[in-house]
Amino acid sequence: MDTGRGTGTGATGAGTGAGTGAGGAPTLEDVARAAGVSRATVSRVVNGVRNVDPAIQQAVRQAVAATGYVANRAARSLVTRRSGTVALVVSGAGPGSSGVRDEFAARVFEDPFFGRVVSGVVRALRPLGVHPVLMFADTGEDRAEVHAYLAQGSADGALLVTTHPRDPLPGMLAAAALPAVLFARPAAGVPLDHVDLRHREGGALAARHLLALGRGRLAAIGGPADVPASRERLAGFREAAEGRDRVVRVAEADFTFDGGERAMSCLLAERPDLDGVFAANDLVAQGACLVLREHGRRIPEDVAVVGFDDSGAAAACRPRLTTVRQPVEDMAAEMVRLLLDRIAGTAAPEPASVLFAPALVIRDSA
Repeated sequence: MDTGRGTGTGATGAGTGAGTGAGGAPTLEDVARAAGVSRATVSRVVNGVRNVDPAIQQAVRQAVAATGYVANRAARSLVTRRSGTVALVVSGAGPGSSGVRDEFAARVFEDPFFGRVVSGVVRALRPLGVHPVLMFADTGEDRAEVHAYLAQGSADGALLVTTHPRDPLPGMLAAAALPAVLFARPAAGVPLDHVDLRHREGGALAARHLLALGRGRLAAIGGPADVPASRERLAGFREAAEGRDRVVRVAEADFTFDGGERAMSCLLAERPDLDGVFAANDLVAQGACLVLREHGRRIPEDVAVVGFDDSGAAAACRPRLTTVRQPVEDMAAEMVRLLLDRIAGTAAPEPASVLFAPALVIRDSA
């Protein structure tokens, strides 16, 4: 634990003197005096060294803000051999054609899940003076570019959010021993740190809630069958419902509003008397609710609906959506912690796996 004593060099600001002087830029010494700690301690905090007491870190950050100190990033890179940036990579498993890039990026920005990831990453990185660089990788060319960017040291590591289990990028980064942390469990044999949710438990929470409301004619709209999180959510729901002798009708969607509309239309055609619906994410649930209203079904009086994620779509839905919360911002912050430990060389040799618990958020739809 750092106590604030000692000496050291570290990165400097634009000035090097003991004070700002007339018109001089604030220096590390100015920050140290304002925070009541040593110059070495300020250097450690500015350079993102992890084993500094949190109270001291906070005092230094407040002093940085008060003095207006700006680190000389070039000098810091020479000292730390780091760029002070990490790549936030949203990756898929698209073909080699570069023509799909714009379409992939558009799909990403339409999904509120990714906005929550970005929010959690930025919130975790900002106090450390580390900056995210957003990259998309849905083609072979894109993946090669990300690999080269990291291998050349343009970023110190990658926070990787992949949309497809067959995405080759996690394996590429692991094979090259490049620091990376994955949102979601990696494919078998890919040794990467990762965070994930207990998705099966979340599906079970939704089923038990609908059953507690007395709903017995149940349906589920699953996400893509080749996505592990989707399969786990659906499996948890079916196990909990069918364990109570309830038959679950299932339709598949694609994690989109339109997919929810199509799947709900099919389910109503098969079983017009259904009274409870579980959707694989909130966008799907929002689309399902629209179709139910168009068919004259009242929510929740006639049909109760439960979504998954607790994204902005849940609050935007009418009625407001009961959903299974995935703490995405906290998961993103944990990705940052794991990555910085891996970059600093303080992580355990074996990949870390951090699983988060889901929670039911009850609103108006069920």
